[in-house]
Amino acid sequence: MKSAATPATAFLAKAAVACTEHHYEYVEHGGTAVSSSALGVPEHEVVKTLVMETERGDPLIVLMHGDRKVSTKELARAAGAKRVFPCKPEVAQRHTGYLVGGTSPFGTRKAMPVYLERSVLALPRIYINGGRRGFLLGMASAELARVLSPVLVDVALME
Repeated sequence: MKSAATPATAFLAKAAVACTEHHYEYVEHGGTAVSSSALGVPEHEVVKTLVMETERGDPLIVLMHGDRKVSTKELARAAGAKRVFPCKPEVAQRHTGYLVGGTSPFGTRKAMPVYLERSVLALPRIYINGGRRGFLLGMASAELARVLSPVLVDVALME
């Protein structure tokens, strides 16, 4: 098995975040349904890291439950933008330093504002990408708020 050292794990170690490492077989476009099934946890507890841009080209990160979508209209309002839309994969990779499917909100190449779906903090434990495809980190949801200082938002839509 590959060593799990990534910019994300280095960032979390420096911030003294206790987390567990979970490897699974990555499936192209499988999303959180594949990872939650492989780990045997509810998809609601797997948090996806989405890289989006405003109409001005300003990047931002949204952390959302695996079984929910983001209301870009509500997110734009929260971000003080006219419009927000997902970045193209190569643009997201340039901002974060991570391949799409392995994007982590921790240790990104560029500092970006982070928006966190408020209800994620109600979960005692979450699973989030560790910076590589097929690699999730389990941790207390409160750690997201502690180390990322995110803007809390209510932008979830049912899938």
